[in-house]
Amino acid sequence: MLLSAIVGKAASRVFNHPELIVVTTEDNAAEVREYLPEFAKRYGVSEESLLEAFELLPIEVFGKHRYSTHLFEARSLLAERDADDVPLAALALKLGIPIWSNDRDFDEFPTGTFSTAKLLKVLGV
Repeated sequence: MLLSAIVGKAASRVFNHPELIVVTTEDNAAEVREYLPEFAKRYGVSEESLLEAFELLPIEVFGKHRYSTHLFEARSLLAERDADDVPLAALALKLGIPIWSNDRDFDEFPTGTFSTAKLLKVLGV
């Protein structure tokens, strides 16, 4: 969702809602940075401009120490799914918040899930 937001897709409108606090993990932030070259090519923009856009997003990034107590539960819930999703799932469990994702791996996640379309509708943006 963060990559979509920095290239100006619909996900970017989520950040127009001042009461919403978007959180992520250091792992997810690193993954965004990893994919910046690919997105720069795909959308014909510089990596630097995408990195700047990412760094300007009003997100709170959590280190592993903040959600490590929930990693086992997150791994259990996502057992046969993408292991890269475990840190975000653990953070959601720790904070008791829904996950913003269009990824089907989070279907029926205990804290809930919002697709971009659903989140935009709920926020009215």
